[in-house]
Amino acid sequence: MAAAKRPALPVILLANDLLDGDVVFATGDAHGLCWSRDPGAALIGHDEATADRLDAFAAAELGGQRVVDAYLVDVAVEGGVPVPRHYRERMKTTGPSVRRDLGKQADLPLAEAFTRTAFARA
Repeated sequence: MAAAKRPALPVILLANDLLDGDVVFATGDAHGLCWSRDPGAALIGHDEATADRLDAFAAAELGGQRVVDAYLVDVAVEGGVPVPRHYRERMKTTGPSVRRDLGKQADLPLAEAFTRTAFARA
């Protein structure tokens, strides 16, 4: 079977937490990666090496049954915030679209800027 085609750079890694189903984003630094519910904290893969690192983290986390549906998403970086280029991922990252003042997106200060940026373009 052929390997899945990688999206264009830059990318972020998103998945769903296996226990509660929330969308989570890979974040971290040179010392390691972890998951965050804040899209503004997502580690942006601007180069192939970082994208490979995100892919390896996804494989390890899927194998450890901590997340499901982990995949790389191509993004545009606007004001330092990664904004998914495709509508499906924008919806996953911003949460419910009916009341943006409720739910997880209302609790995250960086997510507020992300939501404002993402839907200003939509």
